[in-house]
Amino acid sequence: MRREQGMALITVLLVVVVVTVVSAGIIARQQLSIRSSANQLHVRQALHYALGGEMLAKAVLQRDLAAGDPRAPLDHLGEAWARSLASFTLDEGGELRTQISDLSARFNLNSLLREGQPNEAAVAQFRRLLRLLQIETPYAERLLDWLDADQEPTGGYGAEDNQYLLLQPAYRAGNRLLSDVSELRLLLEMSEEDYQRLLPHVGVLPAGAALNVNTASAEVLASLAEGIALGTAEGLVAARAGRPFEDVQAFLAQLGGLAVQSQGLAIGSEYFQVVSEVSVGDRRQLLRSTLQRASDGRVYVLSRGLGLTAMPAAPIEDLQP
Repeated sequence: MRREQGMALITVLLVVVVVTVVSAGIIARQQLSIRSSANQLHVRQALHYALGGEMLAKAVLQRDLAAGDPRAPLDHLGEAWARSLASFTLDEGGELRTQISDLSARFNLNSLLREGQPNEAAVAQFRRLLRLLQIETPYAERLLDWLDADQEPTGGYGAEDNQYLLLQPAYRAGNRLLSDVSELRLLLEMSEEDYQRLLPHVGVLPAGAALNVNTASAEVLASLAEGIALGTAEGLVAARAGRPFEDVQAFLAQLGGLAVQSQGLAIGSEYFQVVSEVSVGDRRQLLRSTLQRASDGRVYVLSRGLGLTAMPAAPIEDLQP
């Protein structure tokens, strides 16, 4: 009898152990499922908040255009869109920050090619910009080869498929216009240091996009023609802070007769970049949007990108390219 009672007790203990293990597994899976659902909810919330930041930027740009002449906009760094937008406190201690920057203030990398042929003026300007930024690697020729459709290297410094296929991992030249400035990192021998130097001064826009002389950096202004000293360009940047140029001729008059073509220059902007940074719970989401503000007052979203580095904490005035 005692032996049978002992066996029954052991059986009960085994059942208790099995039930305990199974229950612990169920609880662990349930907690994991709850955490996964919460993460998905925060990701969705963050994305929608970021899209809200994009809509806010669109409204600011539309209001700015409506305040002036839509057919001949005047855009400068003293306007509301160029200043830091107020941050917004969200649920669960979250925050939304939105930053607008002027893509029309940057050298357009796609301008190196015009109707399938090299744009010598733009190539020369890009070479000057590289020199001003103390970048010695001949990226102008390599970018031109990346954009054009042929397989003939430009001069002695170009690079086509034959060079890229020798790399590890191997790849081919784009042979098309850039769709994002990050594609610069694919150029032969493009270093992270050189890329970071270029990044605030270059952009990717349609080939015919104009440069806004009221928002361009001193380096970009100095690259417009041979003979424009960086100090002269810095003086123009300081002068326009108090009174922006009201037309392109007023800008050219400040260059003392230097041969700068007015074609491709403007005092207003058509293309903007919006970066929205959202933190919700323990999740952080960044959304980068490229916007086009048309003369009809509408703002169109040309592209969106996720998974970017955090925006700087400095005021927008200090971050303008």
